[in-house]
Amino acid sequence: MKEFWSKRAKALTPYVPGEQPRERKFIKLNTNENPYPPSQTALAAIREAACESLRLYPDPECTSLREALAATFDLKPDQVFVGNGSDEVLALCFQAFFDPDRTILFPDITYSFYPVFADLYGLNYREVPLDECFGLPVEEFMGNNGGVVIANPNAPTGRALSLCHIRALLEGNPDAVVVVDEAYVDFGAQSAVPLIDSYPNLVVVQTMSKSRALAGLRVGFALGNANLIAALNSVKNSFNSYTLDRLALAGAEGALRDGAYLRAITMKISSTRDWAADRLKRMGFEVSDSAANFLFISHPEVPAKTLLDGLRERGILVRWWDKPRIRDYLRITVGTDEEMEALCQALSQLVPEV
Repeated sequence: MKEFWSKRAKALTPYVPGEQPRERKFIKLNTNENPYPPSQTALAAIREAACESLRLYPDPECTSLREALAATFDLKPDQVFVGNGSDEVLALCFQAFFDPDRTILFPDITYSFYPVFADLYGLNYREVPLDECFGLPVEEFMGNNGGVVIANPNAPTGRALSLCHIRALLEGNPDAVVVVDEAYVDFGAQSAVPLIDSYPNLVVVQTMSKSRALAGLRVGFALGNANLIAALNSVKNSFNSYTLDRLALAGAEGALRDGAYLRAITMKISSTRDWAADRLKRMGFEVSDSAANFLFISHPEVPAKTLLDGLRERGILVRWWDKPRIRDYLRITVGTDEEMEALCQALSQLVPEV
């Protein structure tokens, strides 16, 4: 059934996103979406941009949004790149910074798009095992490689590295680019952005999808040395100059103007995460320390697949991977207090009482 496919296309194992149900209403805790609406400032900006100017192409340089991001992060506009979601930005990083003749490194348990990108672009890679507690063995990522990609906080474990460990990675790889994927950084981790001016080999990738509740707009961005940003622009402009539409540009810039809302909803989600983690521990679950908007949990007696199916029967979606080391774990997005209460009630029906 793959007639006319290229050899590379035939060999690919694509990334599988979390389920987006259509047939019934679920409590949806499987794709790390924000349970709260976007900022009203962002929504107002989108409504204003939905006008006759949509007949015109957007600004291919995304100048206004890049300037707003530069001001937000105390950088220069030429240190900012924007793209159609952080997945696209990461894909461009794999093309711009890594070569097939040098092996790149990322953890064995991490965002599962990384090996997909590497395979798509014909890159050699090595997956470095996390330790028994899902910690990143920083020393295993040092030197003699063609680049490093890490998620901080990591997905799906939620664990975060300190800035001193990020600095060690950068200093241990002076001849290679270190990409730090900070999709979840606003929920409790330290951002590596303050290190950008000191390390020309650092690229930080973030997204508007999680903390700013704009997953439906698809806005991601990279921050780094101007030389690295120029490489990303070179790759982008070699296949699509117009990666962000006018509504996405307007909504993203509007969200940046409402820092108070960002702080309020990330604090609320973090608070909900912490009480839910404590509740689950008291129910007998093992819960990994999380600095993200999700929890990574397992139960010593009930298989994760059994819990997954039992929750679905009760109208709750969570995420499970049939992969070594993590098939006994579920990743659960932090929802509203009411949604997390419903989750705990459902799980109490599926596990023995403590």
